[in-house]
Amino acid sequence: MNLQPITNVYFIGIGGIGMSALARYFNANGKVVAGYDRTSTDITEMLEKEGIKVHFTDEVEVIPASFKNTTTTLVVYTPAIPKDHKELTFFQENGYQVVKRSEVLGFITKNSFCLAVAGTHGKTTTSSILAHIMVESGASVSAFLGGIAENFNSNLVLKGSEYTVVEADEFDRSFLRLSPNIACITSMDADHLDIYGDEQHLIEGFHEFAGKIKPGGSLIVRNGLNIAGETYGLDDNSDYSFQNIHIVDGIYHFDFKYAGGIYKDITFMKPGRHNLLNALAAVTMAVKAGIAPEKLLPHLATFKGVKRRFSYIIKEKDFVFIDDYAHHPSEINALYQAVAEMYPNTPKTIVFQPHLFSRTRDFMNDFAKSLSQFDEVILLDIYPARELSIEGITSQVLLEKITTSKKTLVSKTELIPLLLKKRPQLLLAVGAGDIGAEVAHIKEAMKK
Repeated sequence: MNLQPITNVYFIGIGGIGMSALARYFNANGKVVAGYDRTSTDITEMLEKEGIKVHFTDEVEVIPASFKNTTTTLVVYTPAIPKDHKELTFFQENGYQVVKRSEVLGFITKNSFCLAVAGTHGKTTTSSILAHIMVESGASVSAFLGGIAENFNSNLVLKGSEYTVVEADEFDRSFLRLSPNIACITSMDADHLDIYGDEQHLIEGFHEFAGKIKPGGSLIVRNGLNIAGETYGLDDNSDYSFQNIHIVDGIYHFDFKYAGGIYKDITFMKPGRHNLLNALAAVTMAVKAGIAPEKLLPHLATFKGVKRRFSYIIKEKDFVFIDDYAHHPSEINALYQAVAEMYPNTPKTIVFQPHLFSRTRDFMNDFAKSLSQFDEVILLDIYPARELSIEGITSQVLLEKITTSKKTLVSKTELIPLLLKKRPQLLLAVGAGDIGAEVAHIKEAMKK
């Protein structure tokens, strides 16, 4: 890939969380950036405020004229875009340099010291913690994140160029484009079976990713995963671990054990054992990159979180409202563990929007089991994203498998009136679809 003659970068699917980070990167580096997305969102509005032109109609005629030069324009697209997309077809058929997002990310990070976080769960929080503690330690860091890190209010961090922190996304095998110096694998639960076919092929994909590590590099893996590497875990037999974990006033306190000894009395504000593992993975990667633990660990206490990852929307004595991106049974289990640990005696109501027909089909029984832990379940219809419907796969079918006695299926228009009627003490809005757009409306209604 030759970026030397490129003055314009055009993104198809610019509103995606990974795509928008790249768009902002090129914009910050003096390129003229524009793009298409299906609908206006908070992210596209943010891009427009930064001077990036975005349109929402798939028509070749609305592509800015300055982007219709094959020599000076690079076109970046996300694999979520359908193959018959008019703009994508135009660029592909008329001699433009057209590349996937993963190719560009691989190219940008190739010549830096790259720290890549892979795994079916935990990538975004781990990479956001890693970027935060490295920046606060004084390291020279750029980061491309899969969520809006609240410490930076951004999915892009440009605080230097010595280190690059990236999420290594297994979807569409994108992570095979990377060549990290240090890689971490947080989890290898079955997911994206529409891409891999079955769990074994997914695991093989992670092994292939591990083979992409540069000579002399390191692989960090959560203890218990069947892949060779240095281990991290909340136990004594891991190479890196948090120990003596206890909670005081809703805050985690613990010690960090590593090859150099034990660093005592660290604090971390985000709830849930899964978040402790994310923090541990981040610290382990930074230590392996050569940064002293004493420079890193104090800054765990100031990590604010990632939007839509156990985000408190309302936190009052008589009502708590939490927004979370969980869209896999394992993530819902981790979410339940976290909320049960923090609010053991409070009835818990979850509003869940399943994401993808294929994922709902593949994990129907597991979803039912994980959701049945909650005291009340309110289901929305399946969010299709890039998929067409699958016969026999509906939220109604899922609802019937849930064993919780209080359960119902509602449309989005029915949701707020139902919540106002029920007035739950602890409410969670959960899912990876457009349920996030409903959170502000729910907040406003429940505040009244």
